[in-house]
Amino acid sequence: MSSSAAQPFWRAAGMTYITYSNLCASLVRQCLKEPYRSEAVSREKVHFNVSKWVDGKPEKPTIRTDTPE
Repeated sequence: MSSSAAQPFWRAAGMTYITYSNLCASLVRQCLKEPYRSEAVSREKVHFNVSKWVDGKPEKPTIRTDTPE
């Protein structure tokens, strides 16, 4: 049974679900009181390696950090 359900508001706003969920999580973290806020913000940080490939071999990886501001 298929109905013409309303489009999710995050999609109508031009967001992806990941962007929407990250925004919601950020708002929840801002509502927390200390010390819970600083613990949650520290878990939010993301570190990852990026390697460029030249002639089929990876070059030296660089470590990047994706931290919100």
